[in-house]
Amino acid sequence: MKGLLTQVRSYEGSVQLLMVNQFTINLGFYMLMPYLAAHLSGTLGLAGWIVGLVLGVRNFSQQGMFLVGGTLADRLGYKPMIVAGCVLRTLAFATLGLVDSLPALLAASAATGLAGALFNPAVRAYLAADAGERRVEAFALFNVFYQAGILLGPLAGMVLTGVDFRITCLVSAGIFALLSVVQIRALPARRSQDAKRQDAHAGQGVLAQWRGILANRPFLLFSIAMIGSYVLSFQVYLALPLEVRRLGGDGESGTAAVAMLFAVSGLTTILGQTRVTAWCKARYEPGQALVRGLAAMGLAFVPLLLATAVPVPESGVGLWLLAAVPPTLAALLLAIGTMIAYPFEMDTIVRLSGDRLVATHYGLYNTICGIGITVGNLGTGAALDAARAAGLPALPWITLCALGLACAAALYGLHRTGRLAPPASEPLAATV
Repeated sequence: MKGLLTQVRSYEGSVQLLMVNQFTINLGFYMLMPYLAAHLSGTLGLAGWIVGLVLGVRNFSQQGMFLVGGTLADRLGYKPMIVAGCVLRTLAFATLGLVDSLPALLAASAATGLAGALFNPAVRAYLAADAGERRVEAFALFNVFYQAGILLGPLAGMVLTGVDFRITCLVSAGIFALLSVVQIRALPARRSQDAKRQDAHAGQGVLAQWRGILANRPFLLFSIAMIGSYVLSFQVYLALPLEVRRLGGDGESGTAAVAMLFAVSGLTTILGQTRVTAWCKARYEPGQALVRGLAAMGLAFVPLLLATAVPVPESGVGLWLLAAVPPTLAALLLAIGTMIAYPFEMDTIVRLSGDRLVATHYGLYNTICGIGITVGNLGTGAALDAARAAGLPALPWITLCALGLACAAALYGLHRTGRLAPPASEPLAATV
């Protein structure tokens, strides 16, 4: 931990603040969101389809507005979008705890998603700008703070929700309110380009900028190839818990096994991210690290595939071990693959953007991957259902392994053909 803090202090104050901000953002978000569905269906007594609608509106709002949020960050500056997102989430989370009418809940849910779309591209673009040549290492540290918030948020939320879910909402809203004030006072203003180039972009229409990004073929190919990493990593929340519940049941033992998945995933990243990044950077080019990261994520499902060949005990410790150990190993390997790929992934987006309209590129990238996650989860769910119906438990794990290896092969092709290299810089005079 001391070494981690030393690394953080080696960056300027704005980068340090962005890392602490991301930890706090995730802490506030994840102390509330895992318990929202239970509040809506239990306390408020809403029908299942309404609960799904409220949660779906948040996801749709965030994924659909990422590109707009990134564009606004490039035009208006990173700080205003970060502050606006935190203020909006303050209001949204307070509303979720204080209202019970469907229109108000839908509005609050949509505002929660829009808030994420405003500050996520801006935070990453700001971090990339101020970290400079140390972007890869900065994004490794950023991921440590990111995962720490995900790990601690549900624990804090469990304690608060045990008292009253409204208290959880108000505490979370208070965290975002405090975060807004701190950023208004302490976060320096930052725009994406030097003055001449930024003024040139501001003179362009938004649609012209978007057409220019859509014409960036290497960036689009990279975005599509990376969809698999997000589909695979999301299985910590979908396929792995379902597999644990399928074998271990819904009792305390099943709950403990699911909790172990998240603990292993988060702690592995917190303890190992910076070491893994340093090791990879010393040995691999960015494209090579990305290929290895995606391959590791694809191979993460091999323990589950092998477990399908083991007879399922009727009960006892053997059944619990079969339910818990292969999914936990998969979560561990997914975390390792993500640790390998994530810092180089974030850096590659900046390089492929040519260091221009970086937040807009992040916004479009998030939208593409968000759509991919939705489609991928539908496919994973279909594979899980088909496996149960046909008595082929290996089917979903074969499918996920194949997805990871196919995406790794696609990245290998992009790397070998030089498409992951930054585009040739355009002379500044040509943009003025």
